[in-house]
Amino acid sequence: MKANTTGLLGLLATATSILEDASIFAPRAAVSAGVNPPPFGYKAGSPASVGNMKDKIKHVVWVLLENRSFDNILGGVNRPGLDNPINNGNACNPVNVSDPNGATLCTRAKDFDSVLNDPDHSVTGNNFEFYGQFAPSDAAIQNGTLTPTNQGFVEKQVISYGISSELAAEQVLGYYDETEIPTLVSDVVDDFTTFNYWFSCIPGPTNPNRACALSGTSDGHGTNDNDFETASINVNSIFETASSKGISWFNYDGTNGAFAPDALFYTWTEANAANNIVPIENFFQDAYLGVLPQLSYLNPSCCGTNTNSMHPTGNVSYGQVFVKQIYDAVRQGPHWSDTLLVVTYDESGGFHDHVPSPLAVRPDNLTYTETAEDGQVYTFTFDRLGGRMPTFLISSFAPQGYIENMGTNPETGATEAYSATSVLKTLGLLWDFDDFTPRVSNSPSFDHLIGPTMRNNAPLTLTPPLPLNAV
Repeated sequence: MKANTTGLLGLLATATSILEDASIFAPRAAVSAGVNPPPFGYKAGSPASVGNMKDKIKHVVWVLLENRSFDNILGGVNRPGLDNPINNGNACNPVNVSDPNGATLCTRAKDFDSVLNDPDHSVTGNNFEFYGQFAPSDAAIQNGTLTPTNQGFVEKQVISYGISSELAAEQVLGYYDETEIPTLVSDVVDDFTTFNYWFSCIPGPTNPNRACALSGTSDGHGTNDNDFETASINVNSIFETASSKGISWFNYDGTNGAFAPDALFYTWTEANAANNIVPIENFFQDAYLGVLPQLSYLNPSCCGTNTNSMHPTGNVSYGQVFVKQIYDAVRQGPHWSDTLLVVTYDESGGFHDHVPSPLAVRPDNLTYTETAEDGQVYTFTFDRLGGRMPTFLISSFAPQGYIENMGTNPETGATEAYSATSVLKTLGLLWDFDDFTPRVSNSPSFDHLIGPTMRNNAPLTLTPPLPLNAV
């Protein structure tokens, strides 16, 4: 086992029990982890750190998978430092959030390769999962008198699908053990860097989160509305800025025509750079041949059976194959020695995670209003993050088997969780462009996780996954 022991040492307890446990059910505190000592001595964002990154990294490959929480994917990975159920003990949800002293169900191992009942990941659905109500008071959230407890996941799944509480718990509280995700564990977690506290931009669905990752704002969007299909998002993006800086890029499109690739959310792209969207197959030939652009942005396929983003009902095993294909092509191609591969997710997809989501700086003054299932009207001001997700930093210069905890807010110097806009912050340091929004300005960068010396012990290929039991 090659995991780094820096950070939170996990209590090596099993978390497969589903028995009620009052001590486990107690609300979890907000993230209290600190910032790790820098693995290479670089301070994030410092001239020495940025200079080293500029010297080492010439190509960036960025892929957002779909709709999985940290605990769902990595909850059963027994490595010191990972903040998850297998290390730190079960987290539980009440069957009924209005009766916190009633029956509870807890996290457990469950091998659902394909989850048929896609958990609710709307804004108001996330509200219920985090706060136990569809329309919580934003004022109370901001002043700290209302904090997320993440105890509404089971009941929300029951409300959505009319299924038993036990089946709902299996679907939203279940996690994968190490044998079921070998591609991500045996090689990625053990050989590269895993972020403990990386959150989505928005407690909401896919396209707003993808736009926020690419632009530092969703431009006021909180649902997958038609604007994303008609290139009607009219804000700056990483694609427009890269072109203005002479940074070459492709959006490698694996959507198979099911919906618009992410670069085509934007009015600017449709008018000026539609030819920069190419088939996903091109990525693999470009990687093997050594002709990748400086920025490769990959769209997986989504969202039903035989898709590889991991979005339900898509298979986790297929998503692992996709990650393996990407890594193997980069690792065996000429660009491995100067490439940074970032593998993350767009949002947590309504799957349970025990770590409450923190507040965040608003990207702009826009709001989004939604009517919840119970008829309440809720207006979101984009002032807090979504769920915690797995994120991996893969490079010949990344520390081996390293668990990164919290980052540092570059504006305030305070301890801050990483999020999707941390990629934009880091790319801005790499390629000398200004922060797109205040959210980006306050996002921790991860340039300090790039070391001064190339490692020669990275696996040539990732371990292939095996099919799981489909449900």
